[in-house]
Amino acid sequence: MKIAALLQSAALVTAVALIPATTASMAQVEGRAGPEFAKVMAVYQRIQANYVEPVEDEVLVRGMIDGMLSALDPHSGYLDGSDLQRLETMIDGNYSGLGLSVVMEDGAVKVISPFKGSPADKAGIKAGDFITHLDGELIYGGDLDDAVARMRGKAGTSIQLTIFRPGRDEPFEVNVTRGVIELEPVTYELQPGNIGVISVNEFSADVGADVYRAWNDLKEQATGRMAGLVLDLRSNPGGSLDEAVALSDLFLDKGRIVSQRGRARGETLLYDAETVFRGDMAAGVPVIVLIDAGSASASEIVAGALQDHRRALIMGERSFGKGSVQSLLPLGRDAALKLTTARYYTPKGHSVQEGGIKPDITVPQISDPDFALRQKYQTRESDLRGHLINELGIKDEEMEVDKIDDPRFKLTSEQLKEKGIEDFQLHYAVETLRRTTKSSVALRK
Repeated sequence: MKIAALLQSAALVTAVALIPATTASMAQVEGRAGPEFAKVMAVYQRIQANYVEPVEDEVLVRGMIDGMLSALDPHSGYLDGSDLQRLETMIDGNYSGLGLSVVMEDGAVKVISPFKGSPADKAGIKAGDFITHLDGELIYGGDLDDAVARMRGKAGTSIQLTIFRPGRDEPFEVNVTRGVIELEPVTYELQPGNIGVISVNEFSADVGADVYRAWNDLKEQATGRMAGLVLDLRSNPGGSLDEAVALSDLFLDKGRIVSQRGRARGETLLYDAETVFRGDMAAGVPVIVLIDAGSASASEIVAGALQDHRRALIMGERSFGKGSVQSLLPLGRDAALKLTTARYYTPKGHSVQEGGIKPDITVPQISDPDFALRQKYQTRESDLRGHLINELGIKDEEMEVDKIDDPRFKLTSEQLKEKGIEDFQLHYAVETLRRTTKSSVALRK
């Protein structure tokens, strides 16, 4: 796929505003940065003349580009070849593989989150796990693209992953059978008591419309008036900014949804309610939004908007804390620059960068037997090397997890399993809605 065609669809899968590459300041670069570029050329010449083996120009140039971008933040990067193919895969919406979202962190392949219902999810791989070996071969210090390419493959074939899980003494091995990963952005079900549960797994094309259809289907299934709705955004790493706005607009009939502020004139944008959907589709119905440490970017936009407007109760764990917007800048026909160009802010002007969205009610996922260990070593935006600093100066204690002993959360995962509770956070949210009346906390409008 050529980059021009790809860019037409890229806004569907990434929280970016597409803007053209500008050259207005290029004439000034030579004079201002000439001495620095001279250093670069000197290093290049020394390597070509003296390195122990011949080095291709392409390798050195790519290294220079990667070096520049790594000096910025964890979300800026150069895309070509397999990177662009991966973006194309996201646009197409399906591929054969394990169903993992991964990043490279200090030379290690780290799991951001497994896609719900994927082979990786069913095999028990968790957010925060590190993959150290593939089929017994060490991949630490290698290339992320190579690791991703090896994990993908024909459906029905298997691969052995060696997992290091922070908090465990020893790594362990998991055999995972590849499958066709159908990226289902929205799934839903009706719980007893006319409680709807809508899970948004990623912010790809038409998520807002999909949630609207899901809500109408739930109302048809219900045996009476809908008593409540759980909007599950857990382990949702984000996606389209436009779809985050659309989803928020489903529940809001007035006011700001999110604002975007950047250095360039065209990067300061305001997004308001009533621009995508008219009215509140669930007017009069109490809403709970579930988030966790894997809820990032577009998920945080939705949670922040509904929280600031007091339209929903936010429940779960503090979110990831990615409050930046990336723009895709084309570089010729077959490459692009993904560059952080703006920060976004909730309706009340809060930046989620570093601090994330703090839930109104903190509910730990105690049905996960590894919860305590994973919580101790959980990674968020503020832990990433080179992350943007919140300009308001968020204090460390404001990002700490609430460690107060709560008698509601004393049961072990084994005890919950005996009671038939496999997802405690969802169970707690549904039970809260069952106890909710129009005057209670979950209906905050």
